[in-house]
Amino acid sequence: MSISGFRQQAVCLIVALGGLLFGFDTAVISGALSPLKLQFDLDAVMEGWLVSSGLIGCIVGVLVTGFLSDRIGRKKTIIIAAWMFLLSAIGCAFAPSVFILVLSRMIGGVGVGMASVISPMYITEFAPASKRGQMVAYYQLAITVGIVLAYASNAWLDGIDLSWFSRAEIWRPMFLVMAIPSIVFLVMLAKVPESPRWLVSNGKADQAAKVMQVIRDPEEVEKELYDIAHAAMKANGKSGSLWAKNIRLPLLIGVVLAILQQFSGINAIIYYGPSIFEAAGFDSSNALLLQVIIGAVNVLATFIAIRLVDRYGRKSLLKAGLAGIVVSLVLCGLLFYTGQTKTPLLLVLMLFYIACFAFSLGPITWIIINEIFPTEVRVKAVAFCTLMLWVAVWAVGQFVPWILAHAGPAMLFWIFAVCSTTNFIFSWKVVKETKGRSLEEMEELFVAPH
Repeated sequence: MSISGFRQQAVCLIVALGGLLFGFDTAVISGALSPLKLQFDLDAVMEGWLVSSGLIGCIVGVLVTGFLSDRIGRKKTIIIAAWMFLLSAIGCAFAPSVFILVLSRMIGGVGVGMASVISPMYITEFAPASKRGQMVAYYQLAITVGIVLAYASNAWLDGIDLSWFSRAEIWRPMFLVMAIPSIVFLVMLAKVPESPRWLVSNGKADQAAKVMQVIRDPEEVEKELYDIAHAAMKANGKSGSLWAKNIRLPLLIGVVLAILQQFSGINAIIYYGPSIFEAAGFDSSNALLLQVIIGAVNVLATFIAIRLVDRYGRKSLLKAGLAGIVVSLVLCGLLFYTGQTKTPLLLVLMLFYIACFAFSLGPITWIIINEIFPTEVRVKAVAFCTLMLWVAVWAVGQFVPWILAHAGPAMLFWIFAVCSTTNFIFSWKVVKETKGRSLEEMEELFVAPH
């Protein structure tokens, strides 16, 4: 690997740490919730408010990120997100009341929302076209690692004696652990340059050239700078409206993929995972270990996407993964419908589902959303698609308990299978292959006749 290639990898891995904090923040509440309920005597309403407050923060974070990143730059916006995670960790750990705890969870949610927009978008703008898919997939990998780290740290803290906190307040160090990766993230961001595309679009071409000379091979710099400057010059004459004619198809693709990613049931199934393992004959008292198993499969299968997405393309992996998701969901539903749940087959299907999601729908949705929009509207469009993803997270969280209570798990699995089948057809017929294309070529891909 050349020196410039090493620098590209290093920068993208550092920025992807935003995904690790995203994953950690969303998963840490699973271990902290039980002791929190005991300490503050939370009723069902307050418990739901504590969990959902992070999601409200996410939506706020998504809404402000587009505005911030266009005005102050991608790097400074990432730094603000990192500070949100650190403030949340400290605020939750030392919260004297439920009010401060909820407020701190909201601040962490703002960080999650900001990171979900700005980290993959920065990587998309920074990475070379030939490795863009792989490098954006680092972000999804970091999310899965963050989830596993949260589960593992919760399990570890639950098993040791701490002099600083009483056993009843074990939730405090669970939250405080997040301060460690937050500080590491902030320190490492000092070495990250500003996005060359943002610099050019803001009249700082000389600074962009200096960055490009460090992160690209000499023979690539001039052509890529010309393409970026040409695209920026074209964008200056456009309104950047989300409803412009040339944006309709990529916006449709981004929104549908974002919504249907969540309506594949990934969050519901990870949450329901311990119960499924119990039905398959595993000891229910070992729930934390079962969560780590699910998380580990999620991490390992993401490496498939990193390895193959730039070789075989986005559509191929997306269709293969969705086919596996549909099969596993249909068969899981059939096992519940027939009452044949106490079988290792249910465990196998569950892990197969997680693996299929991790190498396809998980990372590739983020990759496509961040690379299909032209320069003048990229930030607005990515933020809008990400907002739709978080709205879908909320919607799934609302209807899953109702479906389980009134129709049972078989119907839940089959509803997710129908949604994933729709996604398969959509990905086959509508989604465009973007492998190997520069960001400046994306507009031609969507306006040219096919």
